[in-house]
Amino acid sequence: MSGAAPVSGADPARALDERFRAEIGTLAPRHIRDDNLGPGLSPDTLWEVFDAQATSRHLDLAARALGVAKRGYYSIGSSGHEGNAALSVATRATDPALLHYRSGAFFVHRARRVPGLDPIRDVLLGVVAAAVDPISGGRHKVFGSKSAHVIPQTSTIASHLPRAVGLAFAIERAGRLRIPSEWPRDSVVLCTFGDASANHSTAAGAVNAAIHTAHQGIPVPILFVCEDNGIGISVPTPPDWIENAYGTRPGLAYFDADGCDPIDALTVSEHAVRWVREQRKPAFLRLRTVRLLGHAGSDMEAAYRRPADIAADLVRDPVVATARLLVERGLSKPDEVVAFYDEIGHRVTAMAELVWREPKLTSTAAVTAPLAPARPEAVRADVLRDAPPSEGPGHASDAVGAPPGPTAPHEQADSRSEARGTAFRYGARLTGPDRRTTRTTTPASDPGTTVAQAINHTLADLLARDPDVLVFGEDVGRKGGVYGVTKGLQKRFGARRVFDTLLDEQSVLGTALGAGLAGFVPIPEIQYLAYLHNAADQLRGEAATLQFFSHGRYRNPMVVRIAGLAYQKGFGGHFHNDNSVAALRDIPGLVIAVPSRADDAAALLRTCVSAARVDGRVCVYLEPIALYHTKDLHPGDGAWLAPAAGPHVEIGRARVYGDGGDLTIVSFGNGVPMSLRVADRLAARGVRARVLDLRWLNPLPVADLLAHARATGRVLVADETRHSGGVSESVCTALIDAGFAGRVARVTSTDSFVPLGPAADTVLLDETGIEKAAAELLA
Repeated sequence: MSGAAPVSGADPARALDERFRAEIGTLAPRHIRDDNLGPGLSPDTLWEVFDAQATSRHLDLAARALGVAKRGYYSIGSSGHEGNAALSVATRATDPALLHYRSGAFFVHRARRVPGLDPIRDVLLGVVAAAVDPISGGRHKVFGSKSAHVIPQTSTIASHLPRAVGLAFAIERAGRLRIPSEWPRDSVVLCTFGDASANHSTAAGAVNAAIHTAHQGIPVPILFVCEDNGIGISVPTPPDWIENAYGTRPGLAYFDADGCDPIDALTVSEHAVRWVREQRKPAFLRLRTVRLLGHAGSDMEAAYRRPADIAADLVRDPVVATARLLVERGLSKPDEVVAFYDEIGHRVTAMAELVWREPKLTSTAAVTAPLAPARPEAVRADVLRDAPPSEGPGHASDAVGAPPGPTAPHEQADSRSEARGTAFRYGARLTGPDRRTTRTTTPASDPGTTVAQAINHTLADLLARDPDVLVFGEDVGRKGGVYGVTKGLQKRFGARRVFDTLLDEQSVLGTALGAGLAGFVPIPEIQYLAYLHNAADQLRGEAATLQFFSHGRYRNPMVVRIAGLAYQKGFGGHFHNDNSVAALRDIPGLVIAVPSRADDAAALLRTCVSAARVDGRVCVYLEPIALYHTKDLHPGDGAWLAPAAGPHVEIGRARVYGDGGDLTIVSFGNGVPMSLRVADRLAARGVRARVLDLRWLNPLPVADLLAHARATGRVLVADETRHSGGVSESVCTALIDAGFAGRVARVTSTDSFVPLGPAADTVLLDETGIEKAAAELLA
């Protein structure tokens, strides 16, 4: 070990750079060459590793220099973690990698294996937020490359682990179902993260999901790599914690390597990757590293770390370790290694001087271009296309989380009384921005279906038509869902395409995130809206951001079915009656559909699936539980039944009931039938009202809203969500922003959780409240 002085002074980056020269420059050259580096290792491999490590180190130094000069932006460095280059050596260039933000040397080495890529330029373009950055287009500094199969992650705190598990599962599933995928079936998914992230509940859940799935004989070829530098920002990780937490997990092969020893890192990494590739099971590799130059940016470690601890990390510098090995084995002379290191530094510095001048994103349109791509005509064509039915094969042990079992046959609709015929009860006009109108009516001879039956029939049609569709979630398989919505689908299409998962919403959504990458259109189910909230970041931080931060090169097509909203009589309380959708409506680019009637339930679901497939959209399909089995608008009339195949509905198109000229009642979900009954009572008093069903909470059907608001001059928003953060706030804002000059009022549920039993009636929107608000507005 050298006694060189530790990094200190006003410029620790420069001191670290100078320390490398001092350490290597004072070594005595060896005149006898020793090529015996170990099984499968060669001098060329060691030089490749050093090249990647030195390049990553110089990229860190350049990022700091650009920041000081106000030419670059916040960037987290990889110094001390350069041993992760060994993971690139051990994996194939086609193995998908989801990287920790300190996996810079891995990225450099992987990119060098792909013709045409220049990792120096690519990384620096991200540092300076250049619009020509090939992965994020100037939106974030990330490690990502489509051609190098590096899926970009943004400052991940374990949030990418569920996606990685889902991808490992889905690559195998795609191979079994012959779904085209960009990754070979024998790929290994590599997922790296830090020791602090290993304590996050998301990491614990993802590892558990991988073990749980593999325990049932289902392939999950994933290598979890914890780059353990012993500290999370300023909080130390006990030296033995990662091994204690993950080293003895049944079903999880455990490997340990010293990332500051190139031979050990290369040997163990190769062994771990080979084991996963051959066994198709999850494994965990602890790669012991150090953290040099602090957490990020201007972080001063001296404020929370002892000088002795900082000095001990410097002694283990992996770039120095690899360079020393090259000299000690006689593979190079000290001055040659230093010259090689400096030549890389000159290239990085020269490129930094070029890239900071590149144009930045300068318009809202440019920034948001990949956020929510929309090709409505292509979506419409996909909705309406025909294809021969194809049944998926069944497999008794082929599910994520729980093995499927026998499923009861689908219950057919009972015969129902003939619907009474008024415009409110079964007639409707579908209007859009072009103001074209299509009238739909339920014939008296067709008893129609309920919302639940329409969803079931539509899922069956989609599964039969499109082999890329997967339906999964807790209880959706054998049981057919808590409310029977997916009953019979597993028996008909098999457990490879309709399957149960373990009880973990993050893992359910992670499976969808991975399946979307692997070529599927996943339709996961979250059993209740209240259970989504502990996994919401899988939608916000992972699903919705991927197209944005990859400039559209990666996407997460998915349709998340969520049973939600309130009005379940005598059942549940707030976990089963949740009317909070604010967290969803705040996610940029997310599509939110809420059907209230069977024909819309079918049409909206088809549109969401096609939008996911065609445009890569992330869609939430929110199903009002209380309307699942509703048949009547008024007692005994059967008027809330409708065909299970409505016309195509474009995203952002509302539905209007009636053409009254006195008042427009705007609602959605459970509020629609309530508003229609109120409109009937108002009609008996000579007040002609129309009811506008929004159907889409994001994007709102603003053009339709304005057209019908202006047609009556009075708007009442009947909103079953809460007064604060509810849907009505955005509806009223849209009217104000558009300069609507008429009268506007809203009536909502109370800012409260939903209690059990009759107490719920005191806090939820009801017809009495709607009618009273309408009377006040008309007065």
